[in-house]
Amino acid sequence: MSEVNYQQPINAVATLLEKYAEGQRDFERAELGDADLQGVNLKGSDLSYADLSTANLRGANLRGSDLSYSDLSQADLTDADLRGALLMSANLRQANLQGTKLDKADCDRNTHFPPNFDPVQAGVQIKSEL
Repeated sequence: MSEVNYQQPINAVATLLEKYAEGQRDFERAELGDADLQGVNLKGSDLSYADLSTANLRGANLRGSDLSYSDLSQADLTDADLRGALLMSANLRQANLQGTKLDKADCDRNTHFPPNFDPVQAGVQIKSEL
């Protein structure tokens, strides 16, 4: 049985970085819309269901992170590393994905990318429901 996180959602960048430095990786439902997370290392974090809308994630390391059901609409992901990330049903509408590394990231048919963005060409693997 998995642990249920009854803690308050993370809503401050300083708290997020402090807990990550302490070894915590569960930041499910974090409320970081409009946060400045430029260049942060959050490799392997669980940011599922997080609000990262309009966040500055330029150059951030989110490699192998779970971003399923997250709101990344209008986020700046320029040059961010999302290789191997889970993007199931994530909202990336109007996100800046210029230079974003997406090799072997997984998404599904409910993941929303910006118009004129080709996830397959970017290396994203589209998983279909079993």
